[in-house]
Amino acid sequence: MARKRYEEEPESQERWLVSYADFITLLFAFFVVMYAVSSVNDGKVKVASNALTTAFGRLPSAAPPVHDRLAPELPLLPRQSIYRSRLNDNAIRREKEQLTTIARDLLTALAPLASQGKVKVTQGARGITVEINASVLFAPGDAKLSAPSTEALAAVAQVLKDDLHAIQVEGHTDNVPIRTALYPSNWELSSVRASSVVRLFIDNGVAPVRLTAIGHGANRPVESNDTPEGRLRNRRVQLMIMSNLPDVQREVEIGSGR
Repeated sequence: MARKRYEEEPESQERWLVSYADFITLLFAFFVVMYAVSSVNDGKVKVASNALTTAFGRLPSAAPPVHDRLAPELPLLPRQSIYRSRLNDNAIRREKEQLTTIARDLLTALAPLASQGKVKVTQGARGITVEINASVLFAPGDAKLSAPSTEALAAVAQVLKDDLHAIQVEGHTDNVPIRTALYPSNWELSSVRASSVVRLFIDNGVAPVRLTAIGHGANRPVESNDTPEGRLRNRRVQLMIMSNLPDVQREVEIGSGR
C-alpha cells in the first residue's frame, strides 16, 4: 500500500513579526537602562558602593557629593577687583563733580535771592537741595507764582533743562491752619505750590518725566513754629536734584545768605 504523501505546508508570511518583537523588546530594555542611568539616587549609589567595597575587604572611600563636583563660581582675580573698584570710584567722583557744578550754577542763577537770605543751596547724600522761602514765590495763602519769582525760577530751569537728574519739588507750610474754597488745608496749599513750580519748569524746557511734585503740609518743619521767624522759615519750597548714586556723602553747604 503506497504511503500518502503529506502536502508541504506553505511558507509563513508572518515570520518578520518574531524579529520585530525581538527588536521592540531590545529597544524597550535599552530605554529602561537609559532611564535608570539618568536618574541615579545618590543615597542608593553610596549604599551599594559601601557594600561592594566592604565585600572586597577595602574601606569605603568617601566620594564627593554630586553637587560638590559642580564647578564653583570663580572668584574675581585681584586685578579684576581693583579694576571694578576704580570704575566705581571714578563714577562716584564724576557724579560729585557734576552735582557740584550744577549747585554752583544754581547759586549763580539765584544769587540776588541768596544774598537776601531767601535761598539756600546745599549738596548732600541725596543730591542738591535748593530751599526757597515761600514769601519770595507766593502771596500768603496763595499758590500763584509772583512775577519776580517766575523770572528766578525760569533761570533755574535753564540750568536744569539739559541735565538728566530727577527733580523733586516739595511744598512746605507752617502749622497755621488754612480753610478756603481752594485750599481746605495746608496739604492742598503745599501740593499746589509744588505743582506750580513744576508747571513753570515744564514751560521752560525741563522734561516732565524728570519732575515730581510733593506736598508735605506742615509736617516737616525746619524751625520751631512758635515764633514768627520760625514759621517764615517753614513756609518754603524745596527743589531736590536727586543724585544717581546711593553713596552717603558729607553734606556741604554750597552757599546761602544766612
